[in-house]
Amino acid sequence: MEETKGISDPENGSSSYGGLPPNPLSFSSSSSSSAAAAALYRQQQTFDGDRFSAPKSLVRHPSLTKVSALSVENEFALDKIEFVPAMRSGAWSDIGSRSSMEDAYLCLDNLMDSFGLEDPEDGPTTAFYGVFDGHGGKHAAEFACQRIPRYIVEDREFPSDINKVISSAFLRTDTAFSEACALDGSLSSGTTALAALLTGRSLVVANAGDCRAVLSRQGKAIEMSKDHKPMSCKERRRIEASGGYIYDGYLNGQLNVARAIGDFHMEGMKRKKDGSNGGPLIADPELMTTKLTQEDEFLIMGCDGVWDVFMSQNAVDFARRRLQEHNDPVMCSKELVEEALKRKSGDNVTAVVVCLQPQPPPNLVAPRLRVQRSFSAEGLKDLQSYLDDLGC
Repeated sequence: MEETKGISDPENGSSSYGGLPPNPLSFSSSSSSSAAAAALYRQQQTFDGDRFSAPKSLVRHPSLTKVSALSVENEFALDKIEFVPAMRSGAWSDIGSRSSMEDAYLCLDNLMDSFGLEDPEDGPTTAFYGVFDGHGGKHAAEFACQRIPRYIVEDREFPSDINKVISSAFLRTDTAFSEACALDGSLSSGTTALAALLTGRSLVVANAGDCRAVLSRQGKAIEMSKDHKPMSCKERRRIEASGGYIYDGYLNGQLNVARAIGDFHMEGMKRKKDGSNGGPLIADPELMTTKLTQEDEFLIMGCDGVWDVFMSQNAVDFARRRLQEHNDPVMCSKELVEEALKRKSGDNVTAVVVCLQPQPPPNLVAPRLRVQRSFSAEGLKDLQSYLDDLGC
């Protein structure tokens, strides 16, 4: 697990996961048979093939029009209350210029409730959001979209150690998908994975691949993830140390990401030539955490189809203007995707927007600096001469 604390440096959408979250009871948490898991996964694909892709109608989340209010004893207590985000989310996805849709996303404003569970007593609500950009097929993205949140809520250390839990969920998903692919070769594929967990004021973002999460803090873009490209210095050192190589910007000349779930069918990626584990492609997520404040406005999560044509600050500026107009995260995510396509993004395009405030982002007014101006003696003399010449 890698962790960074603090922050330094196809065609339709919805505000929930198809209206239905993954069913935690659809797989046994103590399953002893990988065959059963693979068979049940295949069965779900047969009877609910569009479950992991965007729904076919625009649906606004109920919380868009129903925001819980803070209870205070008197108006003077408002300033003393700790900031609590009011999550409202929306998502949009488009196949773009590709022949097939390989992206998946998930928006759960209340993670525990979505699985039929209750939040801990006196504890804050936990929300989960994810973007999964598949390659070589859609199965890995759909598998990760379902398994990661389920593994999180099943973990005994959740929510006491969220960082450890979310990292474990990524690796368990990778292992489970390997077992499923071993029984059914048609599932073979890979996916990048980006997940965000919001618990009270705590935001944890886990990333494996080149999806990206960007936080708007008073209009300033704060990147909450790092793109795992083979050419980045850190990833290149790790790849070469594990026996891999980079050719023309591609990992082992085959893949343009350095971290992903799946891809067990690609020789030399997850396993060494002798068959042992430890190849250059890893599923370990990199974590970034922060404490949200009143200055934090919204979070954008997108696949690389968005970031191929948007700089992080450019995306925040664009989304901010749209939210000031309608304050609707669903419409905002749709407009981000449409703008990316107008800018000639050549990939599937998926965006998730999570609003953290009930009101739209405020207008930012740059303070006007008071500058004292004065004439020098020479300047006054020249001015007097000029006025004398005019006969004043």
